[in-house]
Amino acid sequence: MARPAQPEMILPPGDRRRRLFGAELLIVLGLSLGASGVYALISFLGSVTEHAALAKQTVSLNASAAPGRPWLDLAYQLYYIAKGVMPVVLVGYLLVREDSSLRALGFDLRQKLRDLGRGAAVAAMIGGSGLALYFGSKAAGFNLNVAPSGLPDVWWRIPVLVLSACQNAVLEEVVVLGYLVRRLDQRGWSAGAVLATSAAVRGSYHLYQGVGGLLGNMVMGAVFVLLYRRWGRVMPMVAAHALIDTVAFVGYALLKPHLGWL
Repeated sequence: MARPAQPEMILPPGDRRRRLFGAELLIVLGLSLGASGVYALISFLGSVTEHAALAKQTVSLNASAAPGRPWLDLAYQLYYIAKGVMPVVLVGYLLVREDSSLRALGFDLRQKLRDLGRGAAVAAMIGGSGLALYFGSKAAGFNLNVAPSGLPDVWWRIPVLVLSACQNAVLEEVVVLGYLVRRLDQRGWSAGAVLATSAAVRGSYHLYQGVGGLLGNMVMGAVFVLLYRRWGRVMPMVAAHALIDTVAFVGYALLKPHLGWL
């Protein structure tokens, strides 16, 4: 028996399609990093209205969710990591709905060695300058003290920190780089407006760290958009981001007991 013909996907007319893409983008950001940006703003306002100076306050990343209960803590950490990649799954689904896929963003393993090499070079460039900006803005009183790891010293600490770094990289680069740039391009935005918007969104959800976190990540976001335009792939930036966060998270966890000034 012959299989019934599949109905063709009917795309809306151009103007309506652009409006739908805009609404879709707001929904995706509202469920992910856009919401994080609003939270970061509230957190920053809370910090600047504290009696203590920003440089005297500390914000902890990868904090323990169940102190003194390592197995429960591990379950929470894995839950947070899995939950964090769900917006990427949503983006993948939305791209399939338009007869595309995450490959259109260059999110695949077709160029593993080239992507890793490019990512390592970008990480070396961004990581060092970002660290200098962090210490400079902290010394100037514009940034909080950032503690990249608050996990207990148990066997799963390092693997969880690496997984957390990879989750951050995949989420941010797929959503705020590849997907956001694609949708704004489809809506007819200029290249400059797309770059500024992507950089601003990236900076916004780092504002909880202070002004240095905002500006540093905006610069990083602008550089990443330019490189994405050049290479047509998000994977080098995923690799770079994962390497930067892994060094920060794991390095802090290993060095903090020996370097009190961290």
